[in-house]
Amino acid sequence: MSEIVIDVGDRPIREVNQDIQAACAAGGPIRVRNTLSRHNLGVGLPPGVTIHFEGSVGYYCAGLNTGATVTIERNCGWGVAEGMSDGFVTVGGYAGMSCGAAMTGGLIHVKGDCGPRCGVAMKNGTIVVEGKVGYQCGFMAHKGRIIALGGAGESCADALWEGEVWVAGAVDSLGVDVKVIEPTAEEVAEVDAILEPLGLKDTSRNWRKMISGQRLWYFESRDAGAWLMI
Repeated sequence: MSEIVIDVGDRPIREVNQDIQAACAAGGPIRVRNTLSRHNLGVGLPPGVTIHFEGSVGYYCAGLNTGATVTIERNCGWGVAEGMSDGFVTVGGYAGMSCGAAMTGGLIHVKGDCGPRCGVAMKNGTIVVEGKVGYQCGFMAHKGRIIALGGAGESCADALWEGEVWVAGAVDSLGVDVKVIEPTAEEVAEVDAILEPLGLKDTSRNWRKMISGQRLWYFESRDAGAWLMI
């Protein structure tokens, strides 16, 4: 089936997204041109769709994705793939703040650096960042896994619940209630299995796996100082 091309320009975003949804229903691959870093492109994409955004996009691109394969050629603003439940989102450059916020499944692959609070409040799924993640990566991640290959900023893995943050490279500082542990060989094999299809497997990496120290799981009023540190 031939590719469906959609032009953004200065058209109303609602109109653009209606065209994208119509193209999804038609079933062919989709190419979105002249994006001009516009916001809210490709929200609520259905499963089985392949869509390519040329250039850079603004905030909330591919939000609430339910199974589409999305490629963003260059950079994206904050909240890319926020709330996604399934699918595969690739960002060719830099991803802004709150990449994958509250996601419940799927895979996000960022080829550049990532802004603050990557994976904030994520419930499941995987985020792979080839560059460095910004401050408070994984903040209050309930579940899921963040894999950063180029190091991490300040307050990394702050206030985790059951999420995991894996970092290869330098970490500027750890967040509140973080426990750094040595991953098992089986766990490393799981991460390598995620990285291999992306062409990123490297068995020489020295991983730091960060999990919750569980101090914040059981709040007591006499320990309120622990919460005030967040």
